[in-house]
Amino acid sequence: MNKTRRIEIFSRWRAANPSPTTELVYSNPFQLLIAVILSAQATDKSVNLATAGLFRDAGTAAEMLALGIEGVRKHIRTIGLFNTKARNVIATCRILEQRHGGEVPQTREELEALPGVGRKTANVILNTAFGKPTIAVDTHIFRVSNRTGIAPGKTVLEVEKRLLRLVPDEFKPDAHHWLILHGRYICVARKPKCGECNIADLCDYKHKTVAAAPKPARRPGKTRASRKS
Repeated sequence: MNKTRRIEIFSRWRAANPSPTTELVYSNPFQLLIAVILSAQATDKSVNLATAGLFRDAGTAAEMLALGIEGVRKHIRTIGLFNTKARNVIATCRILEQRHGGEVPQTREELEALPGVGRKTANVILNTAFGKPTIAVDTHIFRVSNRTGIAPGKTVLEVEKRLLRLVPDEFKPDAHHWLILHGRYICVARKPKCGECNIADLCDYKHKTVAAAPKPARRPGKTRASRKS
């Protein structure tokens, strides 16, 4: 795929969705950090249901720390791995209070030093909370990047590096969200919805699906019996 086609792909996504953002519900960088930690192996919808009550009781690192592991666990027990996540949340809040004055740090190194925060989570925070041109590669973005040919790679890190090199600068701040939304709703894993895709003509995927053609309406009077007569 060449630069011209990549520019057209992202231009179409921007025209269709000029201000994309995460589907996680949050009010500040701290709440986004906690929501992203909780979103590992969980859907955004399930996380939002859990954090509605959690953030109502504890919207800052100090308040979350005061809840303790059991208090956090009570709110997130509907999410997978909730025991481990509750421990990570409290440990993260403790570090935020002790080392960062309760604020979320803005460097990758400091973010990745927090329990439950890896490279992908750090990239989400840097991009969504602080506007950095990072691209967090999850399963959706990995699939879209490879299937479309935008930035193919064998590993998550390889795809991330290629996206950062190949996506034009003007699109980098929002590229993460366009890619993940496209993978979540259009370029889905089992059977991509190519008939609904606004970049299908630009995509390198060799096994494109098409929308089922409508069956022709039966002509009046042409019943099985009348055809035999």
